[in-house]
Amino acid sequence: MKKILSAAMVLILAASLVIIGPAAKAESELPRANDYPIVFVHGLAGFDSIMGIPYWGGTYNISEFLRTNGYANYVAAVGPFSSNWDRACELYAFIKGGTVDYGKAHSEKYGHARYGRTYPGVYPEWGETDPSTGKIKKIHLIGHSMGGQTVRTLAQLLENGCAEEIAATDAGELSPLFDGRRKSWISGILTVSSPHDGSSAAYAVDKDKILQQSLLFLGTIGGGNFLGLYDFYFDQWGLVKQPGESCESFINRVKTSKAWQTSRDLANWDLRPEGAMELNAWVKAQPDIYYFSQTGTCTYPEYFTGRHYPSAKMNPLFWALSSHIGSYTRTQPVNITSAWWENDGLVSVVTANGPHIGSQDEIVPYVQGCPQIGKWNYLGTLSDTDHTSIVGLLSAKDQRPLFLSYAKLLSSLPN
Repeated sequence: MKKILSAAMVLILAASLVIIGPAAKAESELPRANDYPIVFVHGLAGFDSIMGIPYWGGTYNISEFLRTNGYANYVAAVGPFSSNWDRACELYAFIKGGTVDYGKAHSEKYGHARYGRTYPGVYPEWGETDPSTGKIKKIHLIGHSMGGQTVRTLAQLLENGCAEEIAATDAGELSPLFDGRRKSWISGILTVSSPHDGSSAAYAVDKDKILQQSLLFLGTIGGGNFLGLYDFYFDQWGLVKQPGESCESFINRVKTSKAWQTSRDLANWDLRPEGAMELNAWVKAQPDIYYFSQTGTCTYPEYFTGRHYPSAKMNPLFWALSSHIGSYTRTQPVNITSAWWENDGLVSVVTANGPHIGSQDEIVPYVQGCPQIGKWNYLGTLSDTDHTSIVGLLSAKDQRPLFLSYAKLLSSLPN
């Protein structure tokens, strides 16, 4: 049965996690069962590190901290405004190595180049058999925000391929990502504040204004110089910054691109509830992968109406969108009720514990030491935590202990 098992269990679980989350002391006692590396995948408008500012940790470098504590990991950089399909293709090449292949059928359908950048591969042995153990070399994936949708998409393609790509492509040209040969290469997936059902914030911002809002967000992080170093990864659309071209000129070319304004092969569609519903219909939890989800909340309910408003601990940058989410309802094309009102500034809590609309995935409370494979093990909600502070960005919070607990959890999964 889909959804959380019982309201009572959820309340008990949330009460135990609201302050300490999965970083409880007992979690550190879980035995280490695997040494699979972790790959971090950012969300909308994300990056790996620019001007010494890491996306994962902000003031505190989460990746470096985990590596110091014995957990191998890699920080991916994929298209910050691209669709989850395109991002998954880029993520595959980033990890395994090779030239990004967006697929013959897909690229022809959406009118962009089939091939993208070429990567050396941060973990080229991924998917190979370890001669010392006879087992497949797997990875874990941690995705924040839209990154959670992206890692799910990668897992779906790895294990099931794509019938349309197989039919449209000569066998010798088909990317291994689409061949459907059941590549059981992922051990655990953990999503953090991910809009699995999209975000109703999308209805407050016109689709061609999402880029503009995101650029304001990026400027807040590092100022104008930051944008000058920012990589849009829009190569497949022919939107590449030319030598000597000013940052302002390039951004204007991106903003006025017909693709950005009309295509459904970009983030502005996937992040809408109807776009997420479309994604959820074909991207499913795989039976051989452990799924985990973490949510954050930074709003409070108004006594008489139940509407949610930003708390004083939320970054003011999110106040307007948070207030919109906190009172918004509609019935079509997705039924958005008051259950969506509690949020972290950009994503509703109810949409971040796993996919619901258009999905048959099962979501269960995480029982310490006993995760259920092929299901979403819900880790609970972190209080006073907005959409970026959960990863330590635009915040004074040190989230290294939280992510160390995630690394310990993932490394405890059966080998």
